[in-house]
Amino acid sequence: MQTIVCQLDKIQLYYLLFMIRKTDEMTITIRQLRYFEALARCLHFGQAARDCSVTQPALSMQIKELEETLDVVLIERQASQIALTSSGEDVLKHVQSILDELNNLQNYSKHKQSALTGNLRIGVIPTVAPYLLPQALPELKEHFPDLKLKIRESLTEVLLRELKQNILDVAILALPIVKDQTLVSHALFKDHFLLATPARRKTTTGQKIEAIELINSHQLLLLDDGHCLRDQTLNFCHSAKVDNLSAFGATSLTTLIQMVINGQGMTLLPELARSSETLPAQHIELSRFAKPEPFRMIGMAWRRSSPFQEHFKVLGKTFSQVGKQILK
Repeated sequence: MQTIVCQLDKIQLYYLLFMIRKTDEMTITIRQLRYFEALARCLHFGQAARDCSVTQPALSMQIKELEETLDVVLIERQASQIALTSSGEDVLKHVQSILDELNNLQNYSKHKQSALTGNLRIGVIPTVAPYLLPQALPELKEHFPDLKLKIRESLTEVLLRELKQNILDVAILALPIVKDQTLVSHALFKDHFLLATPARRKTTTGQKIEAIELINSHQLLLLDDGHCLRDQTLNFCHSAKVDNLSAFGATSLTTLIQMVINGQGMTLLPELARSSETLPAQHIELSRFAKPEPFRMIGMAWRRSSPFQEHFKVLGKTFSQVGKQILK
């Protein structure tokens, strides 16, 4: 009987040792999570490897080990492209949450001593960046000398996606953003729209006008799809019952203004861009709308899970003050 018990004890011991070894072999590493997040974002092994500064075979090996550890297939490998499996989509949500918390932990000590120190990854939409940043960046450098900004200029959809993926810390864009419980938004300042038309007659820049009267006399030029300013213009046109819209779009406000100067039509110009986009002034006229004036609200957005929300509000005060100063 004692022999049988002893044998059972040995079997249990061997099984325990096997499980310990197996568990140790199944350890998931942060490197694997980062590689998988990059691959899920790029959907291309070569690009993901470049983003992670590793070779493609090294990244592929880590992804394979992660799949073996989790005992699921994360990536559907096809001839010319890859895609996430349904399991991969589910795992990605957990991975992004883990990496987000890890980033918060790593940055905690950097931000603990001062409201704004260390690296800050900030995204800005193209219809704000060229006009707000030239005056805001020197202010930030003066007040927060230990802050190292990494600027990313892109469309709203891209910035929100990268914000959720923890690629960005903060985004400056037009509000409201799409409803998302994981994100928080904070208003900075109102940016009224002006009507930019070719200079054909002597008028006082900034005069009040009736929107329909002048708008219906020119073709209204728009930015390309994806720009929130295009959507805001279309919303205004719908409310003002304007239908003489151009079928062609431009990729920047600079291009729109050049089209206006050369008699191609007119456009709605954010007042924030007034001083930068209307030179030479003699070739273009800017007119204000009768009240209520159309406007966009410029604001900031960040992840609700970020422990630095109060710090971001401090950053927002600088952007708010600079924006209001430009609009005076």
